[in-house]
Amino acid sequence: MNINVNNLVSISEANQNFSKVARLVDENEAAIILKNNKPRYVLVDYSQLEKKEVAEDREVEDIAQEVLSKHIQAFQELAK
Repeated sequence: MNINVNNLVSISEANQNFSKVARLVDENEAAIILKNNKPRYVLVDYSQLEKKEVAEDREVEDIAQEVLSKHIQAFQELAK
């Protein structure tokens, strides 16, 4: 995730003006909430979260297929 300085919000400001944080998420897909001037929380658009989960599942499938194809003989011998 790229961090845009315009997406940074202090926790105090987030508590006092959540609608501003929500608008940031609507405009930029994410907002970073700082606690003690350090990034602590990320608020993301729910649709982006779903896309990320699908991408991660796909990556796992690709890796599994790669491992299986490299070691197919070992898997076949285990199946006997």
